[in-house]
Amino acid sequence: MNILQFVSANVWKSLFGKPADSLERSIDHADEFMIVDYEPLTSTYVSVPSDLGQLSVDSFLSGIVAGVLDGAGFSARVTAHSVTLEEGEAGYGSSNSSLPPRKDKAVFLVKFSPEVLKRDTGLER
Repeated sequence: MNILQFVSANVWKSLFGKPADSLERSIDHADEFMIVDYEPLTSTYVSVPSDLGQLSVDSFLSGIVAGVLDGAGFSARVTAHSVTLEEGEAGYGSSNSSLPPRKDKAVFLVKFSPEVLKRDTGLER
């Protein structure tokens, strides 16, 4: 979807000074896409207290993405996930020299509503 290319390149660059590291389509679900950022601003500079456990500070960014998509007429559910980097994966061990190396990446899962997919399919014809 072109709107996700716009979000992962232009919007991301406007907000964070660089485009997202990748945009991928789910193999299992045609309505799901993933925006990947190896060093998201929120989880790079905000630490979560241990008593808050599973709190994801990257959820703030998923709200921004959802808002941009909704404002453009693309209804979607956007969730943030922290995924452990595998050895050899781009971004593995790289980081700002003043910070410890990251061990995870942020994956923003975008699940479009059926109406959006139907509309997009009609435009491709």
